[in-house]
Amino acid sequence: MSSALEPGGSPAPVAVSRGGRPSREAAQLLGERILDAATELMLEQGYGATSIEAVAARAGVSKRTFYHRYADKAALVQAVVARIVDAARPAARAPEGHAGDLAGALVEFGNRTLQATLAPQVLALYRLIVGESHRFPDLLTAAALTGGRTQTVRMLAGLMRSELPGLDAEEAEFAANQFLQLLVSLPQLRALGIGEPMPPGERERWVQRSVSLLLDGLRARAA
Repeated sequence: MSSALEPGGSPAPVAVSRGGRPSREAAQLLGERILDAATELMLEQGYGATSIEAVAARAGVSKRTFYHRYADKAALVQAVVARIVDAARPAARAPEGHAGDLAGALVEFGNRTLQATLAPQVLALYRLIVGESHRFPDLLTAAALTGGRTQTVRMLAGLMRSELPGLDAEEAEFAANQFLQLLVSLPQLRALGIGEPMPPGERERWVQRSVSLLLDGLRARAA
């Protein structure tokens, strides 16, 4: 996580232009500081227990400065969730250099995806959404607005159809959703404490076996 803190842990001063307003760079750093504070508090204490006053205090800004950037707590949590998801989003890019090798492309994608979804901040966000979204729908709304899963499913379905022309669009989308579930569900549960976390070697074997199982079914359907 980026941080605009001084070595002693206090918020670093924001540079102000001669006109009395922060420069563009300073304003961006100030925004990052607010998001840092909000992310830390929400993941440490929960969404319900995190107040705007607490975020402003930890970030070292006034409430007026906070409201200049975020209309309310719902807007803040959308920014927090989007930043965590965006940090993991590069894992969802289409694999390159695997023309004619669907298995290799899916294995590369699977390894990147597991690394991203098992990152500490992503796991903490998952706990937060599961634990509090029934009381605070803003959390589900924030997760839905990122569009992360939709984009990933679209990319995977396109990749499958490019290598298996006999696969129709509906089947490809279904397969993409099932592959994501197969790939992530158990490793994530174990990382969350339901069993022992998967060591790297076991994760790699999990990805390879998941890809093999998927392709066995896909090739039969496409034929």
